[in-house]
Amino acid sequence: MKLHHRVDGPSGAPLLVLGPSLGTTMEIWQPQLSALTGSWRVLRYDLPGHGGSPPAAAGFTIDDLARAVLDLVETEQFAVGGISLGGAIATTIAARERHRVRKLVLCCTSARFGEPGPWLGRAALVRGKGLAALVPTLKSRWFTPGYDGQWVFDQLVEVDAKSYAACCEAIAALDLTPRLAEITAPTLVIAGSQDPAAPLDQALVLADHIPGASLTVVPRASHLANVERPEAVTTAIAGHLSGDHEPSAPTPDEDGLAAGMRTRREVLGDAHVDRAVAATTDFTRDFQELITRYAWNEIWNRPGLDRRTRSCVTLTALVARGQLEELAMHVRAALRNGLTRDEIKEVLLQTAVYCGVPAANAAFAVARRTLAEIDAESC
Repeated sequence: MKLHHRVDGPSGAPLLVLGPSLGTTMEIWQPQLSALTGSWRVLRYDLPGHGGSPPAAAGFTIDDLARAVLDLVETEQFAVGGISLGGAIATTIAARERHRVRKLVLCCTSARFGEPGPWLGRAALVRGKGLAALVPTLKSRWFTPGYDGQWVFDQLVEVDAKSYAACCEAIAALDLTPRLAEITAPTLVIAGSQDPAAPLDQALVLADHIPGASLTVVPRASHLANVERPEAVTTAIAGHLSGDHEPSAPTPDEDGLAAGMRTRREVLGDAHVDRAVAATTDFTRDFQELITRYAWNEIWNRPGLDRRTRSCVTLTALVARGQLEELAMHVRAALRNGLTRDEIKEVLLQTAVYCGVPAANAAFAVARRTLAEIDAESC
């Protein structure tokens, strides 16, 4: 596999390899190029069938793409980064070539871009109707409302449909999560605060699993944050590559969103949160961010009560209000927070006196069913 590429910057400077997102070309990094080429020799490449790269003759994997990029690198040591699919390729390279990668930059990307089904469906759609069928969807995913970015969509219409579909199939098979702990390069993870394609919780997975990784959240940015908010992304990348990077000070809302998402996962479990994130739409995103910031950070992360106590309070409040669906979720959460089944029973007995016997009766039924489900899952 041969990839078209271009190198800019001083010949004696250290090498930085940057990969594009699916559906774009190397020009996606144009907003950062002038700042980075002052100190780095920047190698940008095109994906198969994108820009100047020839169409793919057959299917391929992310590992295949990583090998093709490594074929372009002539130096022993280098820094590597990418946005979206380019970030997944950079992650693969950093895990594979630990002794060679000096720095790693992951922008609006993920170790796993959701379930395979939607990606395989997108591949079939593009093969049948061409890339024009994707433009309305991508406009709402690449940028926040009101941002134009037409020059990026001009790149999309020139992409080979079969190659784009092959990239979708490679993404469908991708799960880099087990390899993240192998990465030794100093790593910067950049997330757009309103990115539906690689949401903040996916950035947290990268930041939590890559040893020593730092996270920068770019406010009011969607999936192509380096285009929509170029100054913030350029500053973060340049600082990281120079060795002087500290994560840009987040606003209280951004900091709360990241901290709340981490607590939400610890209390409710990854499977539950993954389902909630997958079900999030443009209509519900603001509400999901609201409860993540204020319930899971501002309340659950307060130092005044430990999580066991907060679970007791939450169970009682849900019984009192008759919120039985939420009660089932928080029975599971209570176990994760260290309550025993006998302690959950004692909480529900207490509610019989103070919330009423009918409310406690319904709560016991929900708790019994939930505990039985947990037992069945463990078999």
